[in-house]
Amino acid sequence: MPNIQEEIKKRILVLDGAMGTMLQRYNFSEEDFRGEQFKDFPHPLKGNNDLLSLTQPKAIKEVHALYFEAGADIVETNTFSGTTIGMADYHLEDYVYELNYESAKIAREVADEFTAKNPEKPRFVAGSIGPTNRTASMSPDVNDPGYRAVTFDDLRIAYKQQVEALMDGGCDLLLVETIFDTLNAKAALFAIEQVKEERNIDIPIMVSGTITDASGRTLSGQTVEAFLISVSHIPLLSVGFNCALGADLLKPYLQTLSHNTSFNISAHPNAGLPNAFGEYDETPEQTQALIKEYLEDNLINIIGGCCGTTPGHIKLIADIAKDYKPRVSTAVM
Repeated sequence: MPNIQEEIKKRILVLDGAMGTMLQRYNFSEEDFRGEQFKDFPHPLKGNNDLLSLTQPKAIKEVHALYFEAGADIVETNTFSGTTIGMADYHLEDYVYELNYESAKIAREVADEFTAKNPEKPRFVAGSIGPTNRTASMSPDVNDPGYRAVTFDDLRIAYKQQVEALMDGGCDLLLVETIFDTLNAKAALFAIEQVKEERNIDIPIMVSGTITDASGRTLSGQTVEAFLISVSHIPLLSVGFNCALGADLLKPYLQTLSHNTSFNISAHPNAGLPNAFGEYDETPEQTQALIKEYLEDNLINIIGGCCGTTPGHIKLIADIAKDYKPRVSTAVM
């Protein structure tokens, strides 16, 4: 089996781009989301992209293949909302294990096909673990600051189920991503450590936070340095940022991270900021020029794209990333 810990020393690894952006192109209807399995389900299901791993697996497979063809080394499973907490909106809590297992299995099949074609460039599957739609650090009720819509234990249990299914489905690594509340992420990391201990196995972990605005803080108020300290108790494959900002606005936060950690660093920014219609206008060429600055400044080990990015963006990122060496940490820890 190829080892990502070895590959990351040899070259900058390329992560895929947005899954949601690509799935929108299919213009799936309510019936498409339901498929045969959920045709009589009593609640609306349109918009639940994770469910498409069960009802439209061919489309998910196609998206993974397009990103690998574009030059990605790592694809993320279609499981961003794949916890009982996330699936409660659709009354699909009972299908969480199946959703994650099948998503991992689809990505694994495509990765293995591409690795078999070119064993010199092994392809990897990252189990995508999103932040859920609840926050453990803040109250959703302005009149009751002490109230929490979710507990640490609720999150830990939900994440543990997701992690077990992703590992059973064949993931090479786990990506705890788009972290807006580090307490949620700590519940995910705790769950991962539990599963590792119970199964007596190791699995590499990527952690990726999100800086929500020009304040340079996560939604729950942490600076880059505070976020880093909060997750550094676990040996991580990488730490980084994704979503919310484009590559230009994300750069100063990656610089801060680079100065303060000996972990590998990842980034998968959006294709710029959304326009008035919520769409992303940054072209692959514009993204490539911004990512080139990251590479020239020795900032990253893993690079990809988030909202609005397509195989076109990833191709140009991969084309330029191969000309640079991966970041070597100069941080004094």
